[in-house]
Amino acid sequence: MFARKSIAQVQRETASSELKRTLGKWNLLLLGIGCIIGAGIFVRTGSAAALHAGPAVLLSFVVAGIVCAFAGLCYAELSSTLPVSGSAYTYGYTTLGEFIAWVMGVLLLLEYGIAASVVAVGWAGYVVSLLGDFGLHIPLQFTGPAGHVLMKDGAPVLVDGQTVTTIFNLPAFLICIALALLLVVGVSESAKVNNVIVAIKVSVLTAFIVVGGLIVLSKFGELSAAHWVPFIPENQGDGKFGVDGIMRAASIVFFAYIGFEAVSTAGQEAKDPGKDMPFGIIGSLVVCTVIYMLVAAIMTLLVPYASLNVPDPVAVVVDSFGAQWAWLAKTIKIGAIIGLTSVVLVLMYAQTRIFYTMARDGLLPKVFSTVHPKFKTPWVNTLVVGLLTAVAAGFFDINVLGDMTSVGTLAAFAIVCLSVIYLRRSAPELPRGFKVPFYPITPILGILSCIYLITTVPVPVLMFFVWYMLGGIVLYFVYGIWNSNLQKGEDQDDAPDMGEYVAPVGEQP
Repeated sequence: MFARKSIAQVQRETASSELKRTLGKWNLLLLGIGCIIGAGIFVRTGSAAALHAGPAVLLSFVVAGIVCAFAGLCYAELSSTLPVSGSAYTYGYTTLGEFIAWVMGVLLLLEYGIAASVVAVGWAGYVVSLLGDFGLHIPLQFTGPAGHVLMKDGAPVLVDGQTVTTIFNLPAFLICIALALLLVVGVSESAKVNNVIVAIKVSVLTAFIVVGGLIVLSKFGELSAAHWVPFIPENQGDGKFGVDGIMRAASIVFFAYIGFEAVSTAGQEAKDPGKDMPFGIIGSLVVCTVIYMLVAAIMTLLVPYASLNVPDPVAVVVDSFGAQWAWLAKTIKIGAIIGLTSVVLVLMYAQTRIFYTMARDGLLPKVFSTVHPKFKTPWVNTLVVGLLTAVAAGFFDINVLGDMTSVGTLAAFAIVCLSVIYLRRSAPELPRGFKVPFYPITPILGILSCIYLITTVPVPVLMFFVWYMLGGIVLYFVYGIWNSNLQKGEDQDDAPDMGEYVAPVGEQP
């Protein structure tokens, strides 16, 4: 269970090219900003404000940013200590052993696979809204999860006097299937295209902040009295408003920060990891927190926070700008759709490659590492991931999916923090390009804060998470431990070659 890969072995498996140290601190800062700004701010902020924090969702972003800073610093130390590329799965395999690596792989299915479903649901919300602007309407029953009462402006949608109960989210299902097929064929994105996608996302939020900010400033007194009093709504119990609601919302908007760990994976290419890595990680978290707080402030000032419990909260707010800004509303929705499409693609790509790596290690059936003879992609693996994400996006509520993603990610971050402590004790002689400041306080605070945010999630989601993890652990003892290459003394230097895929710069890894 606790057999570990040697650093030399992981190096042999991952070294495919010589990496040059060309990234300075400003490169890392911009990389971090591009990685972090994504689906979370476009999708999850609305439900966090509407259901839990109200206008005080601004404070929730601060809490989530601090928790991410603890984990980010630990990621930075691991990436500068272990001269390997790869996800937290690889870190776990090298430090804490195979069983923890398996657990990390199970958690990463929530962080990447289910996250792709969350983003797909948000994508569908913006598409439905944009099509509506052009007079095209998808039947309402096919725009939401199974058994969900369709809501608008905080009230049920009525058709002929009857509430609308959704059956299936058709657009979300279709985008997952389409992108899975695209990944099977193979996608190679140029740096220019990647940078354009990032520029579109940042430009959309900038336009939203500028125009929305001008509208807010023109009548701040009136808007704040109408929508910000009280700033922290009275506690209603069960994580609804009050201080408890702020913390509950922090576990929701935490989704908006997923992707910052991409900065830590650039440790091998940083000119001065000891100084540049903390600057890139903390700097990007601070900048994005400020951007998120501005967006949240404008959202909750312009519309009642109760009306934001939708997959496309930014679209709801831009529609309130007024008829003279209709063109901007369409532009922002188009920009959001483009950005979210890329995020779904990258998250699904990341999940397929995690399954691919686990199959190479013998922990999953070899079919997951079967490479298509023509396209040079793990096609069976990709189709399975596409179907899983499509079904989840089509049938499940975005809030449930988002909570599952946050729980899985928080648990993975806690393990990363634990890995730093373990490696400091077991291998103190390893050279470290960057060391976590205030050790061991920082990783301990990272572990405790992640665990605390997990406890704020609804009990049904936690129960699902417990059963999900138990099922994953049983699968390890039924299959993984008996087929592991490490247990059998096998190496994987002869792994099949796949066509090169350049993950979009500035997107979630």
